[in-house]
Amino acid sequence: MNHIKYNYFTFFILLFLTSKIYSQTNIPSKIDSLMNWSSKNGLFNGNVLVANNGNIIYNSSFGYADASKITKLTPDYRFNIGSITKEFSAVALQQLKEKGKLNLNDKISTFFPELPSWANDVTINNLLQYTSGIPNVNWKKIKSNKDIFEDLKLIDTLDFTPGTQYDYNMNNVFLRQFIIEKISGISYKEYVKKYIFNPCKMKSAEITPINDLKFIAKGFNNKLIEDKPDFLIGGTFITTLDLLKFANCLHSKKLINTNSLYELGQHFDQEDSQSALGEAQFVKKQMIRHSHDGRAGNYDAIIISDVEHKFDIILLSNNYQGKIFEISDAIVAILKNKNYTLPQKENIQNK
Repeated sequence: MNHIKYNYFTFFILLFLTSKIYSQTNIPSKIDSLMNWSSKNGLFNGNVLVANNGNIIYNSSFGYADASKITKLTPDYRFNIGSITKEFSAVALQQLKEKGKLNLNDKISTFFPELPSWANDVTINNLLQYTSGIPNVNWKKIKSNKDIFEDLKLIDTLDFTPGTQYDYNMNNVFLRQFIIEKISGISYKEYVKKYIFNPCKMKSAEITPINDLKFIAKGFNNKLIEDKPDFLIGGTFITTLDLLKFANCLHSKKLINTNSLYELGQHFDQEDSQSALGEAQFVKKQMIRHSHDGRAGNYDAIIISDVEHKFDIILLSNNYQGKIFEISDAIVAILKNKNYTLPQKENIQNK
């Protein structure tokens, strides 16, 4: 009788382990089915990478590198990641803070006394949390980063008292870059390459404007009109693999320490506000989740890192369809062995 019980017990254990292994090995095929569906229905043109427990379990490309629809994408192609690039200037400021070069409560006038009196009220932390009150860039008159700084000199008053409201705009980000250049004595592009890209072995990553045009995915809309090149310094073109390397470096505290990472994850107390890291969640100052999306012209990007459950999802597209959140949500569900909804073609925003 005991022998029979033992056999039954062994059978159920083997059944459980077999089903668990099958479930894990079936994940890439489920993701592949989702991505093929999305591609065939015109919902996604780009590259996707999924990592689980530190291992890349899915890495594939769908669609074309430009509007001609001749050259097919491969994982080697680089995409503009839009607002995700703002994390690099945020990390750089924390690196300089850790070296004793600045304090997050420093006023902007400390570095640029030539700016108007409002610079006496705005802190670096305001720039990181988009609470500076500085009006947005006057895009109609901007042709270079120098123009941006000259335009800042012409601003008379702030839109609101610093720290009292939230306004997500690019003047905050460009001022971060100017401060980094002022303190480091090198260009922002050079700083990021030396202190972020190189330590993380991100060989494909390049700050705009792009010099190396090899393996650049060109943004295009549904009328097959390509985006104009980005002439300003600060955007980033990168592969899915190198964006994963950055996430791993950041979360493992290779670039900045635990306290600095926690500071960057803080945001203004408003429901739709973002931190310098996009969306970040912490438990006892330890990051458990981190996600950020970005858009630049027809480029569409998202990275989701569940640090607690050890998975990463990266989607980079050069043909905006407004479906990247639905697709990434479906991948999250697959990784958690839950039911998911296929993205649908209706309500796609065509440009």
